[in-house]
Formats: sequence, structure tokens, C-alpha cells
Amino acid sequence: MKMNNIKDDYQIVIIGCGRLGASIANTLSNKNRNVTIVDINKDSFGKLSPSFSGLLMEGDATDIKVLKKAEINKADVLIAVTDNDNINILIAQMMKSIFNIKEVIARLYDPEKECVYKESHIQTVFPALLSAGEVGRILDKEEDDEK
Repeated sequence: MKMNNIKDDYQIVIIGCGRLGASIANTLSNKNRNVTIVDINKDSFGKLSPSFSGLLMEGDATDIKVLKKAEINKADVLIAVTDNDNINILIAQMMKSIFNIKEVIARLYDPEKECVYKESHIQTVFPALLSAGEVGRILDKEEDDEK
């Protein structure tokens, strides 16, 4: 999914305010997107830019009460980027099955868990595979430069 194709009035919910979650939230906020970020640890919100204009929700995103308070039912896009594959899988599946969110993206560290997502039509991001691909691209470029 290309984030620059998201309509201005879309509601984007990010679960997890670690480095990646905060970076995504800051980028989308700077593009004037409607962003809500949920994290179980309120100190994590310190990673957000002072210019972040979205909503902050402290709580456990596996708790439906927390999600309802975050108005997840209004979300068009859900991005699950906690540091735990199993939590990301659980949240992503809940978003698809309970809240019928059409666009769900989840970060996974273990590529072997991708089969769970494919069946649910959940998009995945694998940092290790992206890094490996980038290293390969750099090495290919260096080989081309030597020729």
C-alpha cells in the first residue's frame, strides 16, 4: 500500500510507539493525516516529534475496550508495529474479523509466520528481509560500479 495515496480524511491507527511506530506516526502527521497511536507504555509517546498532531491512547491494544475508546471502528487503516509478532498477529486478525478494517499492515520479525497473514489478507513488513534485500542491492551496485 502506498501511504501517499491515502485520502486526507482517512483515519489511521498505529499500534506500538517504538522507533518504527513513532517514525510512521510522525511522517503521517507531518502530511496532515489523521493518526491515532496506541501503546501500553505512556513513556513510549516521548519518541514522537513535538509537532505530532495526532491522538495518543495509552492502553493494551489487545483489549477491545481500549480499541473502542481509540475509536477503532472509524479506522480506515491499521498498522501493527509492536515488538512482538504474536501481538501483531492477534491485533491484525482482530482488526480484520471484528472491526472489518480493510487495510491492515503488520510488522513481523519471523518470515515463517507470514502464512497466517496471507490467509487473512493482511499486508506484512519484514525488517530482516527488507534489510537483506537492501544489502543485496548495495552489493550488486558495487559490482556494477567495478565493471
